Order: sequence, then structure tokens, then C-alpha cells
Amino acid sequence: MIKNNMDKKRKDDFLWFALALLICLGVGALGSIFTAPAISGWYASLIKPSFNPPNWLFSPVWTTLFILMGVALFLILRRPKNIQYRRQAVSLFIVQLFLNLLWSFFFFFLQNPGAALVEIAILWMAILLSLIYGAKVNRAVLWLLLPYLLWVSFASFLNYSIWALN
Repeated sequence: MIKNNMDKKRKDDFLWFALALLICLGVGALGSIFTAPAISGWYASLIKPSFNPPNWLFSPVWTTLFILMGVALFLILRRPKNIQYRRQAVSLFIVQLFLNLLWSFFFFFLQNPGAALVEIAILWMAILLSLIYGAKVNRAVLWLLLPYLLWVSFASFLNYSIWALN
């Protein structure tokens, strides 16, 4: 009986882990639909600051961040539903994922760095809240989402700089 419960727990954990990764990487893939066509066209024509990273760097950085987000989401989802702050952590996580996707839409698809700048400020706050509430559910979430918050902080400054230069 104990072995069956452990096997079921492992299977459930695997399914939650796969789902969390699929959700986060799926958002990244959706965002790339807006991003990819603009990289060699509109984005290439913009004046960029000297600290703008090379284009090849964005894909591995974002893939890594979406994987870290997936692990963080898994750690939140695997906690019992009655754990304090779990529902808020999941809700905030979904909001920040949506806002992440929305930024790509504003910046690359609409080609509107000004609107994207306003949106990324809201995204930054949503990430911070997601990190805070996620850490209340599982402390490791703090460390998994911190690189994301730092990267979006940098991306915010980059977004501002591109908007100001153009």
C-alpha cells in the first residue's frame, strides 16, 4: 500500500512537472510568434543602445527563464490546495505569464515600444508579486523567479532606451 502511494505521488509529480513546463514554454513559444518576424525586419531598423545584447542571446536566456518559471510553477502546484497563499500564487503566476506574452505583442507585433514600456512596468510588478506569494508557498520559488525579475528589470531599461532613441 505504501509503495503504491509513493508510485502515485511520483506519477502525479511528473505530470504536474510536465504540465508546468509545458505551460511556461508554451507561453514562450507563443511570444516568439510575435517576436521572430520582427527581429530581422522592424527591430533590426531601430536605433539601440550600446548595451543592447546580441540577438542570438535572447533565445537561450528566455528559454532558461521559462524553464525556471516552469519549475517554480511546479513547486507551487504540487502543494496541497488548502495551503495558505497557494491560490494567490497560482493566480499571480498566470497573470504574469499573460503579461509576459502581452509585452511581446505590444513591442514586436504592434511595434510600439511606448505601450510596451507601460506594459513591462506592470509585468515587473506582477513578477514581483508572483515571486513574493510563490515564496510563501515554497521558498525555492524566490530563487527560481529572481533571475526572471532581474532580466525583466534589464529588459525594462532596454525597452526605455529603445523608446527614447527612436
